[in-house]
Amino acid sequence: MAKSVLILSTSREKLPIGNGEKKLGGLWLEELAAPYFIFEEAGFEITVASVKGGKIPVDPNSLEGDFKTADCEKFLNGEKTAKSLEESVALPSLLGKTYDAVFLPGGHGAVFDLNSDPSVIALLEKQWAAGGVVAAVCHGPAGLIKPQAHNGDPIVKGKKVTGFSNSEEAAVGLTDDVPFLLEDALKEQGGIYSAGPDWGPYAVADGKLITGQNPGSSAEVAKLIVKALSS
Repeated sequence: MAKSVLILSTSREKLPIGNGEKKLGGLWLEELAAPYFIFEEAGFEITVASVKGGKIPVDPNSLEGDFKTADCEKFLNGEKTAKSLEESVALPSLLGKTYDAVFLPGGHGAVFDLNSDPSVIALLEKQWAAGGVVAAVCHGPAGLIKPQAHNGDPIVKGKKVTGFSNSEEAAVGLTDDVPFLLEDALKEQGGIYSAGPDWGPYAVADGKLITGQNPGSSAEVAKLIVKALSS
């Protein structure tokens, strides 16, 4: 029987900032596209969902220049994959289902809705309690901050984790526009945070918890998920 993977994206398109203006948020496409094709090659059953369902907002910066990778092109041009961006499944409709792995791609929208939506928290607490794989990349680990284990501890407590670093946030000029710095938040919840060089691929697996640092780490996270589900 094929392993099942739920890919859960942000639905948050804009980032509110202090003076009322808004900056672009949404999904960073590479973080969905690269893992999708690795999961597909592994023969996994893939469900693409978002917090609200429907069209997933994609950060247009992720479609510019070298950020628009070959996997991004393939995803946008594939009938099935392009449709999954336009017609993602709404998370609340999936809470009764079970998955072998739940994977959270990032994009700056993730630090808002993946971190705060009750359905996301409920999904991840159920997944963790069932012993399934929980994985995230870049800003996706924002969704791992609030879910708790049965004993009330954060699921990241005492676990090796990574995610978008403070220095990378500073490099993109959004330190003052996000509600929290992901590196700091993971540490505050008891995560054993580490990072590689800025923008280089870096992923960490600690049991069933798998995290990656930045967009370039997406494929590495997906490979660790495949490995975890194959063991």
